[in-house]
Amino acid sequence: MRITPKKPEVRVPRLVGLMAMDAREAAKSHGLNLNAPDRPDFHLTVVDYVVRQYPQPGAEVPRDSMVYIWFDFGEGEGGGGIREPRIPRPPSGGLQRELDEPGEDTYPVVSSA
Repeated sequence: MRITPKKPEVRVPRLVGLMAMDAREAAKSHGLNLNAPDRPDFHLTVVDYVVRQYPQPGAEVPRDSMVYIWFDFGEGEGGGGIREPRIPRPPSGGLQRELDEPGEDTYPVVSSA
């Protein structure tokens, strides 16, 4: 019976937040392969940012393992939330709205009799 030598384990680096080209370099330097299921043209992707990965950073995997990365959030995951204006909007004017300009109508007339 022949025993094959075990491939050395490597730790998966944190790729989330990196640009595509930096993620490729980080994976390559750790002896890992990358796959981006949401980007068939991944080898051409340069400045898009990684938003999630599998396996998680710090996991020990055999050298030459595949690490999956995504550039878009999936349905119901994260994102920046709703960016549309909300109704009612805050009143505009700041202090001008709170304080009336001084004028004749703002001071009470006092008569001395």
